[in-house]
Amino acid sequence: MSASTIRTGQSSGDAEAVTNSAEGSYGEMFQLMAWRWNVSHAKKLTADRTPGGRVEVAAWAGLLQLIHIDDEHAQQVDLSEPLIVVPVPNGGLLVIDGWHRIRKALTSGVKHLLAHVLSVEEELACRVHGGEKGEGWIR
Repeated sequence: MSASTIRTGQSSGDAEAVTNSAEGSYGEMFQLMAWRWNVSHAKKLTADRTPGGRVEVAAWAGLLQLIHIDDEHAQQVDLSEPLIVVPVPNGGLLVIDGWHRIRKALTSGVKHLLAHVLSVEEELACRVHGGEKGEGWIR
């Protein structure tokens, strides 16, 4: 595994810009506790798709406490951009891209947002750490 350097000083629950020092490439990551996903890869997988899901915004409000949200950025996001949701191995779903849109939707009274839901195989391909992919800590 190649070494990665976080370019932002954010903590768990953030989508972060990351550079891969071996390749010099940049990507967006989402980490929640010991699990981490490559959001840039997920966006590539969904780029030409029509969103197949719809997320009830209020159902995610409680998790916002665990996510770092930049309120200024949240006010500028485009609510028409679909969220990206992954199935988690023990059941259920997790938003890996779109937390600022969720915040804006909650404050704007929008009840639902469109979403791309990745398959189990796609989730595993986007997962960097967590579960069988390791402990999840950046080294």
